[in-house]
Amino acid sequence: MKSTVINEDYLNPERKPYIQMGTIQIQPGEYQTVTFLVGKLPIGQKVGIKIHIFHSPNPGPRILLLAGVHGDEINGVFTLKNILESGMLHQLKRGSVIVVPLLNVYSFLNFSRDLPDGKDVNRSFPGNARGSLASRMASVVSKRILPEIDFGIDFHTGSSLRYNYPQIRFTKSDQQSKLLADIFNAPVQFPMATISSSLRKTARLMHKPILVFEGGESMRLDEYSNKVAATGICNILSHFEMIQDEPRKSEHLDFGHTMWIRATSAGIFTSLRSSGEHVTKSEIIGSISDPFGEQISSIIASKSGFLIGHNQAAVVNHGDALYHLAFNK
Repeated sequence: MKSTVINEDYLNPERKPYIQMGTIQIQPGEYQTVTFLVGKLPIGQKVGIKIHIFHSPNPGPRILLLAGVHGDEINGVFTLKNILESGMLHQLKRGSVIVVPLLNVYSFLNFSRDLPDGKDVNRSFPGNARGSLASRMASVVSKRILPEIDFGIDFHTGSSLRYNYPQIRFTKSDQQSKLLADIFNAPVQFPMATISSSLRKTARLMHKPILVFEGGESMRLDEYSNKVAATGICNILSHFEMIQDEPRKSEHLDFGHTMWIRATSAGIFTSLRSSGEHVTKSEIIGSISDPFGEQISSIIASKSGFLIGHNQAAVVNHGDALYHLAFNK
């Protein structure tokens, strides 16, 4: 067996052989779907979180694949839908995979990042089963799913007309998280501090590393990001000998820091560089002009680095985030 980077609880003979989802026990060799109700639509239709549990007959890592925390981030939902349709998880050699392709059903129906009450699920952890809609969704993940896994991958996209080049964000100062990122092998990876009331923060307190994959833009499907995400999932499963395939090796870029380059004025934004490109300090990477053709200002790269995200808005305001730059000091 290949070396692992997670707590090897699955090697402990006292670990319970089944996976517990509410009142349901999924035994080794079983596949089940479980739905936890979180509320109703105004028309009375029940709304729930559908969870797919693939539990192989042989002990191994238990992994969470999660998407749709924000309802307008479609690409991750598409990635996990494709993984489910492929049938590969029905052929697990060892271990278990828990898949939640769409957590935030309410926002998905409304083409929105947040819930109808304005709350963000990823700022509502660990949640409360009797709280707001966001809190109820977070509670399902915290109370039902996280206790059953060893680590997980949370799939996101850029928001508000921002495109993210495919990247993995791992928890700062968490060596296990960093090693899992190396195995996933996205084109770009870098550490990020955990945010209060987020999934990663809650999971870290439970000693469950969570990687965050970012790729593409909200409300749009991005073929390249989807391909990178699917390959990363296969790399993880291959490394832990859960599937037959060999990991796909390729070069990736490691960065230690990121920053936003922001608009120095308001107006019509013209971008000269895009995500996935290297830039040098003092290089002109874009411009902003007023609608009357009277003024134009240049956007300057304040550091040399690699663009991991860019704003696709045609009109921007003073201070808007235009480019996300990754760099090493």
